[in-house]
Amino acid sequence: MFKSAPLSAVVVLIVLTCVAVSAQPMDQAKTASVAAAVEALRAAMVSGNEMEMNALVDGHLTYGHSHGLLQDKAAFVKNLVGPNAPGKFNWIKLSNQTIDVVGRVALVRHVFDAENVLPDGKITKAHILVLQVWMQEKGGWKLLARQACPLD
Repeated sequence: MFKSAPLSAVVVLIVLTCVAVSAQPMDQAKTASVAAAVEALRAAMVSGNEMEMNALVDGHLTYGHSHGLLQDKAAFVKNLVGPNAPGKFNWIKLSNQTIDVVGRVALVRHVFDAENVLPDGKITKAHILVLQVWMQEKGGWKLLARQACPLD
């Protein structure tokens, strides 16, 4: 025969279940807000929108390219702004994205496919794997770190 659990154990189980269920919408909301920040940065990188990039990137940014170049915030933004920007994009497509929110930090992974226009007019393509680290601040999510590595 089964013995009934003490009432305090049942109450604890119910409370823990309620906390876990109520936390799910908050986690989903955080994940959605991170996804929105990632998309806003992607769009700003394609448009070369300096104001938007500055708003989405933390002042301590470390931005690692798949070929080893490291940039701080100023170099990252400068590389993408202006008609002859060396990193100008025609388009960027992100796929296979995962987002893991841990407190005020979000880890974002995705495949990054893009078409660049170099200052001399030459078109290049990128197919890389990216890890981004976002930090939640008063004004929203800010990109703190990004590292890429080549895919095939």
